[in-house]
Amino acid sequence: MACCSSETSGAVLCSDVSVAMAASPGSVDQSMKPVLFEIFGEIWNVQARLGQGVSASVYRVSSGRASSAAVKEFQVDSQGGDYGYHKERSVLEDIQGHKNIVTLYGVFTNHSCQGVSTRCLLLELLDVSVSELLVRASSQGHSMWIIQHCARDVLEALSFLHREGYVHADLKPRNVLWSADDECFKLIDFGLSYKEGNQDVKYIQTDGYRAPEAELQNSLAQAGLEGDASCTSAVDLWSLGIILLEMFSGIKLKDTVRSQEWKDNNSAIIDNIFASKIVVCPAIPVYHLRDLIKSMLHNDPKHRSTAEKALTSPFFSIPFAPHIDDLVMLPTPVLRLLNIIDDSHLYNDEEYEDIVEDMKEECQKYGAVVSLLIPKENPGKGQVFVEYANAGDSKEAQRLLTGRTFDGKFVVATFYPLSAYKRGYLYQTVQ
Repeated sequence: MACCSSETSGAVLCSDVSVAMAASPGSVDQSMKPVLFEIFGEIWNVQARLGQGVSASVYRVSSGRASSAAVKEFQVDSQGGDYGYHKERSVLEDIQGHKNIVTLYGVFTNHSCQGVSTRCLLLELLDVSVSELLVRASSQGHSMWIIQHCARDVLEALSFLHREGYVHADLKPRNVLWSADDECFKLIDFGLSYKEGNQDVKYIQTDGYRAPEAELQNSLAQAGLEGDASCTSAVDLWSLGIILLEMFSGIKLKDTVRSQEWKDNNSAIIDNIFASKIVVCPAIPVYHLRDLIKSMLHNDPKHRSTAEKALTSPFFSIPFAPHIDDLVMLPTPVLRLLNIIDDSHLYNDEEYEDIVEDMKEECQKYGAVVSLLIPKENPGKGQVFVEYANAGDSKEAQRLLTGRTFDGKFVVATFYPLSAYKRGYLYQTVQ
């Protein structure tokens, strides 16, 4: 779908007309979920509400052409204006084109059956957030592969954003999402972003991910006072440092970063967190990650690493293999099926061809199959790799094939990096 910034009018049909008619003029019942949006002359069905905040709600929508996207619908602010919408739209239109920043497809005005007009952004639909990944990882923490992937992608986005003169100002796990089709993490939610040196938002960042200088600025603002200077792009590096530390440790650090001990010597706390993991992680990569995180968490923003400098860390030169759990959590267009084929079937050409045809026939039930590979030798021996035309089809196949039986065996279905598959790189995943 091409990016479009022109604004059009649209209409939405409410899920309960009687409730809508009962609402007072000018009010919006945020508990109601719209059924349809008319966007650029096309009807889009609302499939689910993905999130709801004070100023906006986000929905997953799908058109008749099977395209999927996200709609961010802004509520009219307390002054009856559209400041939040115009602010985020302006930033997004200014920074489009980077692979690690969510794509803005277009903007439109929605006229509800309540007689209320709301401004909307039509955005790229992304997948799992880092917040969800942290929940799934429990207290074990994430693999070095996924931490490295996330760190590099977010730093690439921040490096670009900062070169363009912007501060994100609300980096947190919920605002870093995985793109299944582009196979990378992307930044979303630029509602608090501002041009460095021209901070027009008093309260920035979220508790637990707020840099010390932003904490001070927020406290002064609450007291009706103003600080000497606006916050710089260094606040984004602080937030990323906390995110990476949480991904490594598997621990939410909100209470930790509020403690006096953290404020006095966060370096010692970081050392303790990493020392507890040395037993299960190779020492050298762990130390590189520790030093990278420390470089982002200096209390003095002037001593903090920049995004561009952080990308030169030796941590990014280490080739990690994904854990099998990573490939279950992060969708891609390639599906990998395990526990299906015995070695005996691989060396009988007739049986092998029959299995290939059977697998292709089965997998085509869930979407268009671009290619299918069953290696006869390691790496990947006996595994089935299925490349679908898009990640939506591979996700549906993974959902429906997991737990199925094939020749009396339970199927294990994971995803697999498309880039590695295209290169013929079938690495052994860590169990």
